Amino acid sequence: MTKLAGITLVVGTALAGAAFADGHADRTGWPESFTVGTASQGGTYFAYGAGWANLVAEELELSGGGEVTGGPMQNMALVHTGDAQFGMTTMGPAAESLAGTNPIAPGLQMTNACAMFPMYQTPFSVTALSSSGITSVADIPAGARIGFGPAGSTSDTYFPRMMEELGVEFDRRNGGWSDLGSQLQDGLLDVIAFAAGVPVPAVSQLEVQTEVNIIEFTQEEQAKIMAAFPVSQYDIAADSYTTLEAPARSVSMWNFAIANCDLPESFVKAAVDVVMSDNERMVNIHRAARSTLPENWDKNTVMMWHPGAAAWFTENAGAEIPADMTYGN
Repeated sequence: MTKLAGITLVVGTALAGAAFADGHADRTGWPESFTVGTASQGGTYFAYGAGWANLVAEELELSGGGEVTGGPMQNMALVHTGDAQFGMTTMGPAAESLAGTNPIAPGLQMTNACAMFPMYQTPFSVTALSSSGITSVADIPAGARIGFGPAGSTSDTYFPRMMEELGVEFDRRNGGWSDLGSQLQDGLLDVIAFAAGVPVPAVSQLEVQTEVNIIEFTQEEQAKIMAAFPVSQYDIAADSYTTLEAPARSVSMWNFAIANCDLPESFVKAAVDVVMSDNERMVNIHRAARSTLPENWDKNTVMMWHPGAAAWFTENAGAEIPADMTYGN
């Protein structure tokens, strides 16, 4: 298994978290530090993941941080093996990983990665420079150079298939979102197909530097994609980007934080409590966290729940999690 590589944002012991930490006195088996597997810089996963990692580290008086990874598929592998204590994934890659079809380790059923808490929905959206004249999916020319994000990411796993479903012929490119944004601006790409929580930092940065078109699906395109893939109907809110004047029609896939199933129940329960007990703090980290709400626990239809997370949602959100969906039962 490849070890995590990239940038770690570490937060040490902080006095500000002393009162909260005292409320979680039972620390039997807790690690002294932890890592949250995120994704590439310039994407929502990195901003959101580094943010909640730092928040948990501060409140629980631990060292911890977010780390750059290849995204949901790699995070499932890293959390399953314990190379990362926590991570973030989407329902599609989670299902594939559990089934043993994760391309990182074909045949390995990654059943030691457990659901931790609901994050937000990942919309699938298309962005091009306004100067390209591309204003719809149908406008994308044959052979267009499309950036699909990091290899193995949710976007790279599903968006090429979606484009093929819609009849688009393309030249597939991969890279981190920030790098792809620079390539689009420099004319090295024609389109970027984003699958990331909105606002995507790389798109917001592009809006500051140049004029872009955020391209929505037609109703027919949306229906065709929903029939073929594990996604649901979604509208990107108009206030997500300065470019948008009205909601943009899209499709989305739910994201969940994940934990290694063997972590102590009290540790995971305390970490979930930090994130889920004050949504305003999470929204201040990233606006996508407006959906990081206790009532969205039921959006996990794929993974076993970590016992600590299941206990938190049962006690605080009225969750009715079946025993056979909780790890270890």
